[in-house]
Amino acid sequence: MPTSPLHADHQSAGARFTDFGGWTMPLRYIGVLKEHAAVRTRAGIFDVSHLGRFDVEGDGSTELLRSQLCNDIALIPPGRAQYTMALNDGGGVEDDIIVWRLDDDHYRVMPNGTNFDGIVDRFTEAAPSPVTVNPVRSSTALLAVQGPTAREIVEATLGFMPGRFRVSRGTFAGRDVVVAGTGYTGERGAEICIAREGGSALWGALTAAGATPAGLGARDTLRLEMGYPLWGQDLGPDTSPIEAGLERVIAWDHDFVGRDMLLAQRGTPRKLLIAFITEGRAIPRHGYRVQAGDSRGAVTSGNFSPTLGHGIALAYLTPPPLPDAPITVMIRGDATPATRVSLPFLEK
Repeated sequence: MPTSPLHADHQSAGARFTDFGGWTMPLRYIGVLKEHAAVRTRAGIFDVSHLGRFDVEGDGSTELLRSQLCNDIALIPPGRAQYTMALNDGGGVEDDIIVWRLDDDHYRVMPNGTNFDGIVDRFTEAAPSPVTVNPVRSSTALLAVQGPTAREIVEATLGFMPGRFRVSRGTFAGRDVVVAGTGYTGERGAEICIAREGGSALWGALTAAGATPAGLGARDTLRLEMGYPLWGQDLGPDTSPIEAGLERVIAWDHDFVGRDMLLAQRGTPRKLLIAFITEGRAIPRHGYRVQAGDSRGAVTSGNFSPTLGHGIALAYLTPPPLPDAPITVMIRGDATPATRVSLPFLEK
């Protein structure tokens, strides 16, 4: 099973590991709640080297991305990042993706680790000459620094810090770095890509500057508080971005895979992702049954929110429920009342 280039650093820091997307990655160090609090109040550092990344470069790269992804990369200039999705012919989400536009015809595409090979193959098969598709995951490390003090830590370590959804290039210890003002926690921060040989030194410098090591357990509670979807739970091949409440990532004025099905579904989705909260420590978890009026479904992501102090959850309901329909979720055999809310759960 693959491991991060920083695996030895995580072992030295006392990490507990888990299988995530076929990789052995840190689940936690000092505890999920403490790591969660560190990110919300100061800054945490995540090793996310398991995430996919490949470069698309050459004349025609922009049109290739436009044809394969539902957002429109032509809407942003070089030095920016964009959230988007790769859809199938039925409009379902094959993956949700961040794209860093490095130059006019040079992009770094960042799919989920689980879907990396499939997305690379998709782009390779669709790429016209002279466009090249070059995987860089095996040759790089990817670190994310997130939290209120992330800017100070990144600036102290690298000498610069890009703004939100901005992309900058620089060096660290003589090695090239690409840095984007992106992340998966809702906090200010940056994702930093460096050659794998420099990953350990960069990790050490960022932790020495004040970033607390955090694992995938805290990353999941943090992203859920912001209502960020997780592919494989809240998104998947049988779910469209419209059903997920993410029509904002669709740029309708260009052709892309799945567009015709989305047009047919627009305004009349079969199901709808809703957000709801429960009181106290009644925790709605993945798979728990949910009812809202005549609508039925199940929790896709649910947990106890360390910041808010109560249960939070996402669930798909079929058909889309009325806005004022009373909600119940089955928790340990009890029909527990819940309250529908708008996302994000936590305002930032």
